[in-house]
Amino acid sequence: MLLDVRTYRTKPGKLNAQIALYEKHGRAAQVRHLGEPVVWATTETGTVNTYLHIWAYQDAADRSKRRAAMQADPEWQEFLKISGEAGYLEHQQNSLMIPAAFAPIKR
Repeated sequence: MLLDVRTYRTKPGKLNAQIALYEKHGRAAQVRHLGEPVVWATTETGTVNTYLHIWAYQDAADRSKRRAAMQADPEWQEFLKISGEAGYLEHQQNSLMIPAAFAPIKR
């Protein structure tokens, strides 16, 4: 299993606006192609104005295939356009990780 951990930071005061924008314009397309996330959460402590989501894939080929399908989806492209025009995001980081054998992800 491959985990795609995606962390985003918004401009101060824009976290809720970015989440609402995603929920209205991007979530359906993303879930349609990637399935439900393992985690979708906002920061309680630490770096403020931050949210993350974690997606599970069988392997790198599965990730590439599903993300390519999402990128080709006009609804996802429209979300990216709207999100870019809103300008709420400051930073994005993603890490690909493999769960330890003693702590498998249960779906």
